[in-house]
Amino acid sequence: MLIPPSIFTRVLSALLVMSAALSIDAHAQAPATTNDSEVRPFKIAVAQSDLDELNRRLDATRWPDAETVPDASQGAQLAKVKALVDHWRHSYDWRRVEARINSYPQFVTRIDGVDIHFLHIKSKHKNALPLIMTHGWPGSIVELLDVIGPLTDPTAYGGKAEDAFDLVLPSLPGYGFSGKPVEPGWGRARVARAWDTLMKRLGYTHYVAQGGDWGAVVTQEMGHQAPVGLLAIHINMPAVVPRTPPTKFSADEQAAMDSLNAFFGKGAGYAQIQASRPQTIGYALADSPVGQAAWIYEKLAAWSDSNGQPEKVLGYDRMLDDIMMYWLTNTGTSSARFYWENSDLAFFVVGIDIPVGVTVFPKEIYQAPRSWSEQAYPKLMYWNKVDRGGHFAAFEQPELFAREVRSAFAGIRKLR
Repeated sequence: MLIPPSIFTRVLSALLVMSAALSIDAHAQAPATTNDSEVRPFKIAVAQSDLDELNRRLDATRWPDAETVPDASQGAQLAKVKALVDHWRHSYDWRRVEARINSYPQFVTRIDGVDIHFLHIKSKHKNALPLIMTHGWPGSIVELLDVIGPLTDPTAYGGKAEDAFDLVLPSLPGYGFSGKPVEPGWGRARVARAWDTLMKRLGYTHYVAQGGDWGAVVTQEMGHQAPVGLLAIHINMPAVVPRTPPTKFSADEQAAMDSLNAFFGKGAGYAQIQASRPQTIGYALADSPVGQAAWIYEKLAAWSDSNGQPEKVLGYDRMLDDIMMYWLTNTGTSSARFYWENSDLAFFVVGIDIPVGVTVFPKEIYQAPRSWSEQAYPKLMYWNKVDRGGHFAAFEQPELFAREVRSAFAGIRKLR
């Protein structure tokens, strides 16, 4: 099939729109700071007064009028958000997930002037492969909790002892219980370097990395930097769009272009806002729990494999666990600022010369074609397209996701 030039041009322009609109150096370096290399134990302990204040705000919600269409084309639908908030106010228990997270070893360490919060779960199995996994937006470490068991203790989930990983699950700077940068320069390159520092600080001389959404961006940047000791990466939102238009598209390539065209046509407004005016949207996100919830719920609905009904796949409690990671830590603004720091980013190929594994989930923002993946990653070690799951793969399909991670790194284990 010949390329429809207008479609490729529109997608290409959309992929570049944020970098063209803003003059931000995503690789800017902040002034050097003195590092405190201590790794300090950490426990979450949200004050009851914060939970009481949340309930007061929920009770005082001023609701907007309903959308004028019968679908979600105008955004998060009023009835669905009201149902979520009703559960939040009357049935949800934060202490449940707080206790669950606190059941895992947690730590904080300062890297380049910012406190990084992370979970560090060591496998009981010998020779476990160290793995650092990074969440995205509007995700958090919450979306990775259900893969901890399958990855660290595979024998309890149908795997083998030799499939085991030691897991390191950090919160991005400005997200969750990590510190909030107070100066510009914390883009993907700086986070990638920080993650390598973290793994080396924990005593790992060799390790692998995995990520989706911003986690994929950071993980790919790690692959691009290729620090000594990083053996391979696995991603579930790969950047493989060729910078030069091909002369023709296969069916898979055309489908990918159509998905990107649709996404940048109507689905990327949130990213343009967060990349250009994170401080402005931050006032609403910091002040209104319902505003924060709706901002996240819309993406859970649009990007999950749920036909627009994430409550049927994730359930209200798990969605609210994630929303609370933004509300309780007041990180709506600082998390949005990560878009500002990376405003030059698109789905274009990133130069990576270490082994790469890719899993394509059917409801991802776009289906990365195998042909583009092979061109983008000269050392593509694993590529698979699965039959269910969306953008929040670990959250939606934890056991399937874990099997993919095991399979992707199986060859790397043999080389250790």
